[in-house]
Amino acid sequence: MQRSVYHSQSIQAWEQRWFAQQNSSLGLMQQAAWTISQQLIEPFNKNKIQKISIWCGQGNNAGDGYYIAAFLKQHGFHITVYATELSQSLDLKQAVQYALLNRVDIQSIDYLLSENANHQEIPTFDCHIDALFGIGLNRMLDQKWQSIIQLFNSQIGLKIAIDIPSGLHANTGQALPCAIQVDQTFTILGYKAGLFTGQGKEYVGKLHLVSLIPIDTELKPLAYLSPEKIVLPKRQAFGHKGSYGHVLVVGGHADMGGAVIMSAEAAFHAGAGKVSVVCHAKHHQAILARSPNIMVRDINALDQKSIQHLLTQIDAVCFGMGLGRDEWAEQIYLEWFNLLNQNSHLEVVLDADGLWFLAKHPQQLNTHLYATPHSGEAATLLGCSAGDIEQDRIVAIHNLQQKYAGQWVLKGAGSLVLEAELFICTQGNAGMGTGGMGDVLAGMIASLKAQFHEQVALHEIISLHAQAGDLLAENGMRGLQAHEMGKMIYTVVNQEN
Repeated sequence: MQRSVYHSQSIQAWEQRWFAQQNSSLGLMQQAAWTISQQLIEPFNKNKIQKISIWCGQGNNAGDGYYIAAFLKQHGFHITVYATELSQSLDLKQAVQYALLNRVDIQSIDYLLSENANHQEIPTFDCHIDALFGIGLNRMLDQKWQSIIQLFNSQIGLKIAIDIPSGLHANTGQALPCAIQVDQTFTILGYKAGLFTGQGKEYVGKLHLVSLIPIDTELKPLAYLSPEKIVLPKRQAFGHKGSYGHVLVVGGHADMGGAVIMSAEAAFHAGAGKVSVVCHAKHHQAILARSPNIMVRDINALDQKSIQHLLTQIDAVCFGMGLGRDEWAEQIYLEWFNLLNQNSHLEVVLDADGLWFLAKHPQQLNTHLYATPHSGEAATLLGCSAGDIEQDRIVAIHNLQQKYAGQWVLKGAGSLVLEAELFICTQGNAGMGTGGMGDVLAGMIASLKAQFHEQVALHEIISLHAQAGDLLAENGMRGLQAHEMGKMIYTVVNQEN
């Protein structure tokens, strides 16, 4: 079953429809707090967590915090609330009164800041719970709030966020400009996109979904989480190399031979029956010495007629790796691109320098083309900066598809995949931020599409690539090499139920 991800405004509208049916907003606040506190009691007792501070802001998120404080106090925990000035919300005021009724110690965050400023000792706690901001935060925080968040982050002990770590934009996953970093987040009602993409993974920790009210027909997902368990179709006993697709890798400028090698090897490790590389002839010896199962052709010896003939024998192409950006590379791009775009029987991955030339020569991509930029390449394609892309990755990938059509992957933390629907990849790690990983991904996409076509979705391939990267990083993320991905790809494409 697909797990849905929502825009914060959709969540808020869903809540309002629930309240319009005469359901209590205070009751929902109490229910959220009760559910979260019940999930905390056992692990707190198990891990001997007794002293807990809860940092409460001005809105309904703070109301959740006050009720959690009261419920935990009822179970014998030592609770201190650090509070800001209250808003005019009646629900929030009732939450404060309930906390006071249960003899929760409530102190001013201003007092905490002054204690810190005077270098006096700040009380120590086993756990700190963040209930400062909810999902409505969409502005840069002023200096006072930044100081509060930095002070929270500097504390020792377990850290937990209610709904979303304060300072993190619920829809983009960007810090505004800083955010609370926690070990666990209890997100309420539904998943928000900012928990999974952009900078979100840095702040969220282990994620728990607190489902409280039934989904109505008006609630529409913004995206879906890519599945974690992917099982590819089994091979038939009578299959042969011609049954599993022929992948063509095109690129390899005279000065850049490594990219096509990594793409081609990834294609074989992902199960392609045959793999050919068309590149500058100076790389052929190195390719064959490393992988004698790869077939090679001289990119400079092919004219339009021979290219057309070659493509009749191919199922999938990955195009642009190590192509370069000089006049020679531009000529190669122009010779090949229209043929790739027009041949509907081909599955085509457009990556690296191929994307750079697409930006220079904009065209509409057919549905069988898969474009795989990182934020810098996406910025070139959209005529903006990489920072602009990262400010709202979801808007960016929709803009890419609107401008160029085709299917898109926006690589990075929480990679986005836009097919008919938008998917977010929840796997992968920072160690994969190294040269060649994109070339490996291009080879995997071409290979699996050559074998299975519509039987495997683009977002599933992205998840398999991320899983391979996670296997490679089991002993540490620092120093991963893209050319070491082969055995991990072999492992993930052979996983079974």
